[in-house]
Formats: sequence, C-alpha cells, structure tokens
Amino acid sequence: MLLIGAALCIALVAMLTSSAHAGVAVEGRKLPLKFSWVACQPNCRGWISAVGVVTADSPRDFDEFARGRRLNGVTIALDSSGGSVNDAIALGRRWRNLGVLTTVGTGVQANPAQNDPINMAPAAYCESMCVFLLLSGKTRYVPKTAHVRVHQIWMGDRANDARAATYSADDLTIVERDIGRLAKYTFDMGGTGDLLSLSLNVPPWEDLHELSQDELRLTNLVNIEMIDQPGSPNTAVVELPRKPVQGGSFVASATANGTSLEPAKSVQSAEAMGRMGDLGTTVAVPGQE
Repeated sequence: MLLIGAALCIALVAMLTSSAHAGVAVEGRKLPLKFSWVACQPNCRGWISAVGVVTADSPRDFDEFARGRRLNGVTIALDSSGGSVNDAIALGRRWRNLGVLTTVGTGVQANPAQNDPINMAPAAYCESMCVFLLLSGKTRYVPKTAHVRVHQIWMGDRANDARAATYSADDLTIVERDIGRLAKYTFDMGGTGDLLSLSLNVPPWEDLHELSQDELRLTNLVNIEMIDQPGSPNTAVVELPRKPVQGGSFVASATANGTSLEPAKSVQSAEAMGRMGDLGTTVAVPGQE
C-alpha cells in the first residue's frame, strides 16, 4: 500500500501535466523510441526516460546510449505505444541483463525557463509491445494513474483495415512464429500465460484492453509496491507475491510444431506501423487515447 505522502507527491506531479504537455507526450509516443537520462541530485539516483515507438534501430540506440554509463539496477520509465515485436524482445533481454526497475511514467518540467527539476509523472501510457518491455524489468511497478493496454500482434501493412485484408499461408506462418517467440520471452521474463491470453484475445479492430490492478498482478507485470517515487531519496519497495509461471507446455508445444524461437526478421505492432508508416510484417493497433 502506498504511503499518503507518496500519493500526495504523485498527485502534485500529475497536476503539473498541463494540456500542452499532454499534446507533446502524445506526439512523442508516435516517434522512434528515444532514451533520455534524467539527473536526480543530490541525494537520489537518476533515471532513464524511454518515450516512443520501438523500431529496428532501438536496441542499437540503447547500446549507444548505455555506453559509458553504469546502468545496472537503473529505473526506466516507459511512455510508449509499442512497436516492433522482435526488436522489443531484443531490447527487453538487454534490460533484464542489467537488472533494471521498469515503470510507466514520463518526465515533466514545471518551468523549463527557470530550469526546474524534471519530475516523473505517472499519467503515462504503455501499450502493445511496450507492455512486454515493462515485463523485462527485474522489478516492476505501475502507478495507479498509468495506462497499460494490450492487444494482438498483426501484419503491419494490413493493420489499418485488418478485417478486409487478405492473408496467405506464409503470412499466417509468420504470425504463428512470432507468437511463439513472444510466448517464450514472456515466460523467460517471469510473465504468466494470462498476459498472452489477455493480449491475444483483442483483435486490431477493437479498442485495446486496459489492464486492471488485479490483472497487472495476475500477469506478474508488477511485482512490487512502491513507497515514494522511483529515484527519490526515500524510495522503498515492498515485494508482492508472484504467481507461478506455467509456460513450459506452451513453449514445448511450439517447439514440437517446428516454431522457431530464435530472433529473426523484425516484426511490428499494428499500432507502430500505422504511426511510423513502415511496412513491416506483424503488428497491432492501440485504440484512441
């Protein structure tokens, strides 16, 4: 349970999020994923803001961003509409190796002209493949005012009119292959089959499903309660009970059916494809914000 002081702090930060900032945030989620270091001085550690769509360049961009920085155990705040399936998986595995804390949030500066400090505002979005990046954190926290939304992966070049489009056997093979990769990744990261079930039950022509607090715990997307904001000098965490992962039979079945579980061609979520104008293979499309 969050302390009252932390709740008041988060509420005040949320009030700083003006309509103008909200517009900027929406635009940022449409652009390629950008990593920014947010300094926190003098008595707390900085954190990483990750805003935008996962593309084929995102893993390399993160490697360049990380060069020369000590990022083990760092907090990464996500504000993203999803993107490339395989590249999100690759990026998520990098983050797990660093033992990061993942959360949903975005940086807000009350008065840039006066060089005010940047605070982490929790009223942010993590949609589609962003949810699987969130899962990559060794520790994971979602504020109650954040929005975590899921849906199916789909063919990127047909996401805008998915029901009317035609699909070949090869197309279906690609989708099945990437579902297998996503399933293996989900179980490797400690997620449950409930996350896959909730995601894969929402077709691209329907609104995304926003996960409730109970569903965030059911899927193991959150595994801590946060006392005070990430990065603040008084931050403490309370570990939550973890639901057992039951993915062995799923992955074994995929392997037995000849589904490749190794990374290969980049796949997109329909959402990212529509926003980036890229003609990738598999995608998914978030609903209106």
